[in-house]
Amino acid sequence: MPRLSQNERAIAVNSLKRATPYIRMFKRKVFVLKAGGDAFATIEGTRAIMEQVGILHDVGIRVILVHGGGPQSTELSKALGVSAEFIDGRRVTDKNALEVAMMVLNGQINTRLLAACRDLDIPAVGISGVDAGLIKAHKRPPVLSDTGGTVDYGFVGDIDEVDPSILLKQLDNDLIPIISPLSADESGTLLNINADTVAAAVAVALEAEKLILATGAPGILESINDLRSVISYLDIAGLEKLRSEGCLSDGMLPKAAAIESALAGGVPRVHVISYDLPDSLLLEVFTNEGMGTLVVNDIQNLTPAEQQG
Repeated sequence: MPRLSQNERAIAVNSLKRATPYIRMFKRKVFVLKAGGDAFATIEGTRAIMEQVGILHDVGIRVILVHGGGPQSTELSKALGVSAEFIDGRRVTDKNALEVAMMVLNGQINTRLLAACRDLDIPAVGISGVDAGLIKAHKRPPVLSDTGGTVDYGFVGDIDEVDPSILLKQLDNDLIPIISPLSADESGTLLNINADTVAAAVAVALEAEKLILATGAPGILESINDLRSVISYLDIAGLEKLRSEGCLSDGMLPKAAAIESALAGGVPRVHVISYDLPDSLLLEVFTNEGMGTLVVNDIQNLTPAEQQG
């Protein structure tokens, strides 16, 4: 191993000193990380994210990863001649789309993530909401749309309950659960569930310290088309204001709902970060400045240090 210069040694020691208080604070706490299929579009991107997950695990943080698979599902749907339909940022799932979701989520992405973990020597286990009744759900009934009329999302599930004991057993065995957002109803009918929704429900059920949503954007934006307009911290009232003013993109709408659900369920901090920025997960967790948007119930609950970040 090459010797470090004096400057490099100073940087390494200073970084370790800055991270140590956060390591002490979060040791044995549960973090739920959700990353969409875009995050795993390349081998390099997948490895970069899983390396960061492995570091969190190595310093004693209990990590659960929930993954999506939207882009891969859309790509496979096109190849198979299956049309993809979205309403308010959510995918409509008919029988053909459900078959595609099964192949992509449980087959392609979950397995590739586990293979990356094997390469990185990260102890991980793949699981879906169907396994051992982890996620109990029912088929979503037709709902009223914003434009009037009703929308039938097909084989899309709404969550009734998450059984935390299944995940806690894996965490207690020093494993990282990697969750595919598929479930089934009581009769065994398979259901596709939005991954943001699953991540929020899992975070609430496990009384997680943090829910972290890794997206293509650098955080929640004040202006949809301006990537420089990242909001450093936000509360529920501010999030609702952005929604009402039309400042949230279609893809951010289900994330906003997941954020609100997690905070209402007792998760104290939700973070929105970019999977594209190098080491964004580690920087968000181990530095005061962070890399994205921190969302809480009330800004008054933020520490002075957080408000300066």
